Amino acid sequence: MTLDRLNAADRETFVNAIGFAFENSPWIAEAAWEHRPFASLAVLHSSMVSLVTAASSERQIALIVAHPDLAGHLARAGWLTSASATEQDHAGLDQLTADELVHFDRLNSAYHTRFGFPFVICARENNKASIIAALEERLTNDREAESAMALAEIAKIARLRLAGAITA
Repeated sequence: MTLDRLNAADRETFVNAIGFAFENSPWIAEAAWEHRPFASLAVLHSSMVSLVTAASSERQIALIVAHPDLAGHLARAGWLTSASATEQDHAGLDQLTADELVHFDRLNSAYHTRFGFPFVICARENNKASIIAALEERLTNDREAESAMALAEIAKIARLRLAGAITA
C-alpha cells in the first residue's frame, strides 16, 4: 500500500494495513489513524512510537508481553504471526540445535522470572549469537531499564515492518 492510500483509508483499512507493525497490538494503529495524514513513513512511525511512549505503563507492559519468546514453544509449534516467524527465521532461530534450544529455553525462563515479560530484540538486526549475548547481558538490567530497552527494540521492529508494508 502507498502512504497516500494509507492516509486516505478509513479506520478499518488503515488498521488492517499496519495494525501488525506492533505485535498483536492494533490499538496503536487505531490511535494513529486519528493523526493522519502522515508526510512520510518516518512521521507515521514516529507518531506510533509517541503513542506507545504516552501510554500507561500497564499498556506498555502489555505491548511487551504481546511478543513471543524467541525460539520458544510458539515458534516450535508454528503459532507465530507471519511477521514474527519471518523475523526469527531471518536471525537463524529456525535452525537451532537441540543444545541451543535448551539454552534459549533456560535464558527465556530466567528472563521471564526476572522481568515478568518476554525478551524482545529486533531479530532482523541480529543473529542467534548476538541474540544470546544480548539476552545474557540484559538479564543484569533492572526492570525499568529493561522495559525501556524492550520498547526501544519494539520501535525498531515496527519501523522495519512498516517499511516492508508501505511504499512512498
